[in-house]
Amino acid sequence: MEYLKNLLEEYKNGNISLDKAINELKNLPYKEMDFAKIDHHRHLRQGFPEVIFCSGKTNEQILEILKELKKKNSIVLATRATKENADFLLQKLHQCKYHEKAKIISYGVFPKLKTNNYVCIITAGTADIPVADESRIFLKAAGIQTKKIYDCGVAGIHRLFSNIDDILNASAIIVIAGMEGALASITGGIASCPVIAVPTSIGYGASFGGVSALLGMLNSCAPTVSVVNIDNGFGAAYSASMIVKQSER
Repeated sequence: MEYLKNLLEEYKNGNISLDKAINELKNLPYKEMDFAKIDHHRHLRQGFPEVIFCSGKTNEQILEILKELKKKNSIVLATRATKENADFLLQKLHQCKYHEKAKIISYGVFPKLKTNNYVCIITAGTADIPVADESRIFLKAAGIQTKKIYDCGVAGIHRLFSNIDDILNASAIIVIAGMEGALASITGGIASCPVIAVPTSIGYGASFGGVSALLGMLNSCAPTVSVVNIDNGFGAAYSASMIVKQSER
């Protein structure tokens, strides 16, 4: 608190600029708990609050982190949440909702979509939709519009080309595919914006739980394509949200 008082005095006295004061605040503060350090300034630094990764945490820990984050944010997300997590938390907190396909718990009110720019979310198959939903729910919480193009993998590529206008006008594109992951390269070859590729664990034995798709995407010859980890719809959406926000500045 003393640091904040001194910082405010420096700003009021004209010794530092507003930008300098904000940059200083970006490093502060966090809430010390017995089992976690809650980063309350994540939103200030990166444009979205800290997101809870539920795996490995107890229901009680998730509850306490959600409650703490909600003190300074209108909406908070918890990813990779099980039905058991959701059943516990929905009994404890109002404004909680479980997005079952995405395995996300949202706590709070989703913002109004505040931009005309959008992120296109493309899946190769229906089995990839749960990962796509993880991306879609995060982007909704960030106030960013999405357009869905589902089940248009390379086995029937004409299904992708019938959505060419949505692809060409997107601010960012997330491509989600398992098997050999070829859809990312094809989309990257026609898109005029960054393409974020998400390999999924969908496929037969030689897909090695998504490793084949991961390697295929990493070896893409389309220079617009970047790649996140297997099944990481959340990470892809976070990057896409930052691309959209930068493009609006």
